[in-house]
Amino acid sequence: MNSDDLMDYGLIPEFVGRLPVVVTVEPLEEDDLVRILTEPKNALLRQYKKLFALDDVELEFTEEALRAAAEEAIEYKMGARGLRTIIEETLLDVMFEIPSRPEISHWTVTREHVRNRRQRDHDVFVDAA
Repeated sequence: MNSDDLMDYGLIPEFVGRLPVVVTVEPLEEDDLVRILTEPKNALLRQYKKLFALDDVELEFTEEALRAAAEEAIEYKMGARGLRTIIEETLLDVMFEIPSRPEISHWTVTREHVRNRRQRDHDVFVDAA
């Protein structure tokens, strides 16, 4: 793809001239999305682990939970940005309840938590440690 292609799509030359580089990207795969969740210095999972640590709760994600989040991001074409929404929705009830539940010192997020996160009528603390 080059600048002429963009003008063929209806973009005006003044706008196209301001674009320094035109590239195409390959869609992210499941493994890529799992790496995005775990590997960067400021990875989303590290942020949530530190947030839970403020309440003296160790947060853990199973490999299956990470894969379920990645699968859903791909399924709904949300990409890497959708991972934040998926993880946030998964932990929403837990984040609000944990401060009032001092008996909970460890929380493991499973595939079922990720898949059933929108069902607000279930009790996420049935398997609380």
